[in-house]
Amino acid sequence: MTHLDTHSGHGPTEPGLESPPPHPGAGGHDAPPPVSPRRRRRGLSPLNERRWRNFRRNGRAFWSLVLFTILFGLSLCAEFIANDKPIAVSYQGEVYWPVFSFYPETAFGGDFRTEAVYSDVEVRCLIQTGGMVECFDTPLELIESGATADGAEAGWLLWPPIPYSFDTINDIDGAAPSAPDGQHWLGTDDTARDVVARVIYGFRLSILFTLIVTVATSLIGIVAGAVQGFFGGWTDLVFQRIIEIWVSTPSLYVIIILFAILGRSFWLLVFVTVLFGWPALVGVVRAEFLRARNFEYIRAARALGVGNWTIMFRHMLPNAMVATVTMLPFIITGTISTLASLDFLGFGLPSSAPSLGELTLQAKQNLQAPWLAFTAFFTFAVMLSLLVFIFEGVRDAFDPRKTFQ
Repeated sequence: MTHLDTHSGHGPTEPGLESPPPHPGAGGHDAPPPVSPRRRRRGLSPLNERRWRNFRRNGRAFWSLVLFTILFGLSLCAEFIANDKPIAVSYQGEVYWPVFSFYPETAFGGDFRTEAVYSDVEVRCLIQTGGMVECFDTPLELIESGATADGAEAGWLLWPPIPYSFDTINDIDGAAPSAPDGQHWLGTDDTARDVVARVIYGFRLSILFTLIVTVATSLIGIVAGAVQGFFGGWTDLVFQRIIEIWVSTPSLYVIIILFAILGRSFWLLVFVTVLFGWPALVGVVRAEFLRARNFEYIRAARALGVGNWTIMFRHMLPNAMVATVTMLPFIITGTISTLASLDFLGFGLPSSAPSLGELTLQAKQNLQAPWLAFTAFFTFAVMLSLLVFIFEGVRDAFDPRKTFQ
């Protein structure tokens, strides 16, 4: 017969029954501490929990992230902040959403099937009066009197805070560019477009371009550097010669040729920038993998039969992340500078796009309008400073030797 020790919990148990957890001190072993509810809620590992804690303690990086998130979040809603179309329109009891959909003028009692120009006084009169025909003769008087068509409800228009989009040509008194006033808080550029609207849309465009290019170049560069450093030998030698030839290619001439053939567009510029930007991380990742490939834990993993890709990206890459993250501020600032430089030279995005580099070019061409130069300078200064502070905090958070009190 088998003796069952029902007190210590070390004897066999019946199938389907679980032994109760041992009490502290039972059998000479202490029970593991319970998992923190906050950690379970976040779903972070202890290592990532420490990294986040270090990032939070870096006040400059954390508050830069908060401020950048607010600014970028507002820019993502640019259509609701600066637009020459109303957010919502009520006409004869029905609500329309011009910011999302196309509505012809005939939908509001007009004569044309083209999109309604909501800033025209006649269109506003048609909407507010419910479609009175007299709006084509005396629109202002009807709007001021509050008259409505027989049996129709009074309509309304909900405008964004800035009633201009980035490409709206405004009617201004005098020549463009015009100085800041109550209607245009930062003035207008040389084609009478509102500068505040172009800054909001340009900020979003620059950040989205930077994020897409940074993620794509980082992924390609990390994979290429990992392959070189891990396998070494002829693989590393051939790869290095290819990279040396590729980085010596004059990228500006390639961009000029491609834009002359295919035309300027956002995604073509993203493709070309990624095409010439991925070698930036290769050298750093390659050096880290060359250093780590002969460590004992890598040899042990190989002896256990672990696959090469698992060793590279599960065991070696986390140890190379500190050096990799160190390069990210330079890649991000370089990407923003590349976009601004190409737009400044006239080889970037189309001139109608809300580009900050194009705003800088206008500041150079219109020295009599200093508000353009000040706006471009402070926008770049704030954007680059916030991004550099954030990624410096990320770098320090990944560094195991850095701690913050």
